[in-house]
Amino acid sequence: MLIAQEKKKNNIAEYILYMWQVEDLIRAHECRMDLIREKLLPGYLLSGEQFKELDAWWDNLTAMMKVEKKESGGHLQMLINTVNEMNTLHLKLLESPKFVPYLMQFQSILPFIKELEAKTDPKPSNDIELMLSALYHSFVLKLKKQPVTSDTAQALKAFAQVLATLSKKYKEEQEGKLDFED
Repeated sequence: MLIAQEKKKNNIAEYILYMWQVEDLIRAHECRMDLIREKLLPGYLLSGEQFKELDAWWDNLTAMMKVEKKESGGHLQMLINTVNEMNTLHLKLLESPKFVPYLMQFQSILPFIKELEAKTDPKPSNDIELMLSALYHSFVLKLKKQPVTSDTAQALKAFAQVLATLSKKYKEEQEGKLDFED
């Protein structure tokens, strides 16, 4: 919960990736709070009110996954909405003459995006989702101790750089500091 709050405030791409991991942890515990309380929450070194807040946070996410029928896959609507907000900002940055360096950075990774898009089924709803999914799946592969090719590693690094730039702009926008006017 505390990690999620910090990531949401400072790096929206990391927040999304973290929350996708949380979704998978909830699924790994069969979307059952009794299992989460027994096996997952004791790993947090919190007590008192902080532990109660943490428990409520996991309980709320678990309930949301059940209500949204995401027990076996997919993402919570709040996370889909956040990815869509990132994409909306991404498109605005691409269209603005004030952010040409971002446009150039993004254009440099288009071959990677097109190649990955051709291999992805189902198709992601936008390029931001595609890049986030690629990074998340590489994380899962790393956990399974499965290698990625050097070409894939290069693409992932490029995706991470674009998403880091977008995350900075997203934070600026959330703070009212992003100016599209000349």
